[in-house]
Amino acid sequence: MPRPSVRDLGEGRTLLDLDFRDTEGLVAAYLLPEPEGWALVETGPTTCHGALLAGIAAAGVEPAEVRHVFVTHIHLDHAGGVGALADALPHATFLAHELGVPHLVDPSRLVASARRAWGAAADPLWGPIVPVPAGRIAALRGGERFPLRSGSLEVIATPGHARHHLSFYDDRTRAVLTGDSAGVRLERSSHLRPAVPPPDLDLELLFASVEEMRRRDPQQVLFSHFGPSPDGVADLDRYRAVVEEWRDVALTAARERAEVAYLTDRLREHDAAALTREGVRPGELDRESLVSGYELAAAGFLRYFETHGLIPRERP
Repeated sequence: MPRPSVRDLGEGRTLLDLDFRDTEGLVAAYLLPEPEGWALVETGPTTCHGALLAGIAAAGVEPAEVRHVFVTHIHLDHAGGVGALADALPHATFLAHELGVPHLVDPSRLVASARRAWGAAADPLWGPIVPVPAGRIAALRGGERFPLRSGSLEVIATPGHARHHLSFYDDRTRAVLTGDSAGVRLERSSHLRPAVPPPDLDLELLFASVEEMRRRDPQQVLFSHFGPSPDGVADLDRYRAVVEEWRDVALTAARERAEVAYLTDRLREHDAAALTREGVRPGELDRESLVSGYELAAAGFLRYFETHGLIPRERP
């Protein structure tokens, strides 16, 4: 059984470290107290199943007490483990964006996509992707509210990173749970990395979603990658500028050579220079790349540039 790592966030809220890739501080889930039972936000992939259940137990919560499981979006590091939880959390309803629900009920396309992207590494990285029983899952669109033991949890539609992305606002603690909608900021680092993968990256929607979260005037940001940021509100304010910097670097590179590998190298060079300016240890690049790699960002930008007419669709 994995050693659970849990952290009290106050007001009955708890962070669970899912020990993704046997590494602390990469993927977080959150337990929130409901009037009768508990809500879980994020599940991680199936490979984190044991760590997630151990964390729930270490937080003093019985599996039967978990009544709602929310996922920010259906990418496998956030929701790959949803189906495997159905038996473990017998009274839970699983909730995801309406565009993502069909892929959780029938994950065949998720499995195929993972194997295309990761090859032989897909299964050991993500584990089996189990279907969610249709009767146990409900669709969200944004705008819904769910009562918590103190306050409520608001569902916010935050497309851009993906069409099916949701974020959540806990009005008691004034915390926004961002999933990937505000990028990656690991603990013990001030570095903010864009999360801009294919296939449906949309920068205009991404920027609008950040503004929508900022409109709640949150006091803290809870990243899925990873945890509460001491500068979370400032991170929201500067995320657009960071993404725009990466976009400009990628677009210049794409107009020189529209190849994923070429954009990857340019983005890595740009980020290394940013780390030097920020005084962040170079080793943080490797940790961040475990959850948000440069190659995925390059592929996301390249597809975005093609579909928005910024470079020719026909690659040399």
